[in-house]
Amino acid sequence: MRRFELSDEQWERVEVLLPGRPGSPGRSGDDNRLFLDAVLWIARTGAPWRDLPERFGESNSIFQRFNRWAKKGVWQRVFDTLQDPDLEWVMLDATIIRAHVHAAGARKKAGLRSLAGHEADSARRFTRPAMDSATR
Repeated sequence: MRRFELSDEQWERVEVLLPGRPGSPGRSGDDNRLFLDAVLWIARTGAPWRDLPERFGESNSIFQRFNRWAKKGVWQRVFDTLQDPDLEWVMLDATIIRAHVHAAGARKKAGLRSLAGHEADSARRFTRPAMDSATR
């Protein structure tokens, strides 16, 4: 089993909730597990559909199937069935979220001036002093 794939136990819980199983009307979903693994790969990596590894099949076909299932409410039914009643809220681990260096909250150094004061000083600092014609 690869890192982003379902275990056998997880597959058994989900299998009965998916369309295309034997005995249900329509086309048989022989590759439902592979398809679900592809969707999980996309969800867990955050990659665009076009970057889906070839072992899952044609990325556009996988996306179209995902989209059809979303419109039919298949995903909502799966989530509603598998949702743990104790998990109304999901918490993110903020240790992986990087903040910009300016968000660190460090105090400003004593020698720094405001932007308005800095502009006035820089104009004075870089202006050549007037020289009389004799020194040129």
